[in-house]
Amino acid sequence: MSAPVQAAYSYCEAVTGQQARNFAYGIRLLPAEKRQAMSALYAFSRRVDDIGDGELEPETKRARLESTRTLLDRVRTGAVDEDDTDPVAVALADASRRFPLPLEGLDELIDGVLMDVRGATYETWDDLKVYCRCVAGAIGRLSLGVFGTEPGAPGTERASEYADTLGLALQLTNILRDVREDAGNGRTYLPADDLAKFGCSAGFHRATPPPGSDFAGLIHFEVRRARALFAEGYRLLPMLDRRSGACVAAMAGIYRRLLDRIERDPEAVLRGRVSLPGHEKAYVAVRGLSGLDARHISRRTARGRV
Repeated sequence: MSAPVQAAYSYCEAVTGQQARNFAYGIRLLPAEKRQAMSALYAFSRRVDDIGDGELEPETKRARLESTRTLLDRVRTGAVDEDDTDPVAVALADASRRFPLPLEGLDELIDGVLMDVRGATYETWDDLKVYCRCVAGAIGRLSLGVFGTEPGAPGTERASEYADTLGLALQLTNILRDVREDAGNGRTYLPADDLAKFGCSAGFHRATPPPGSDFAGLIHFEVRRARALFAEGYRLLPMLDRRSGACVAAMAGIYRRLLDRIERDPEAVLRGRVSLPGHEKAYVAVRGLSGLDARHISRRTARGRV
């Protein structure tokens, strides 16, 4: 690997370590080449997210997102040189040469962030799934391009579908964790028909639930939906090599434990960001690296109980 490419990856790994602790915790279990590629994917995705979440006017955001799409086109066509001044582009271009990355997934991410810029809201779960597939399912499919599947593993023709579904599970967990923060930014992601069913249409602008609402009922309803998505997406684990499976199990395991915390105390998401202590993340990583989660899923799949 040339010095400019190595420097580009180092930059992306620094961004990942500083900005995405849960993600970084998972990918540290990967061999270096895969870890670098995942960092490049994260750094590009972070750039897109930061544009959408920033303070710029909507028209400026749209222009910058389209400029980022143009950069992606340069990566796709091999027009990024090793000495390019953009380290994220250099790293992503190298990763796309080393791994079969479905780069159209990053186009979907840009489309999803454009939905945020337009202030899109979602009437039904089917509507919200479109957004989640753009901003998270696509990342799951891109990650699978890095992980690959084990030769001879059964059911690999559905691996991309499971990776997509696992992305949905992670994104719905994020939405539940961030309902208060998103409300403060003028965003509502949970489906309007779910909010209406539980008396929460007034939104989440303070540290207590909307008056007269069944806020706990809403959270428990969404947690069950997320758990079902995790159960389906976990079918991916037995199709991966040991270290890739450990990475996925660690990231998914952290978010499943966040769900547990949210389920036990639904109003915690209104008081602040729910998170896991470091020792609990370490335990999840050890479980993943041991292969325990993958073996458990394999047994449940064989019995038809996932």
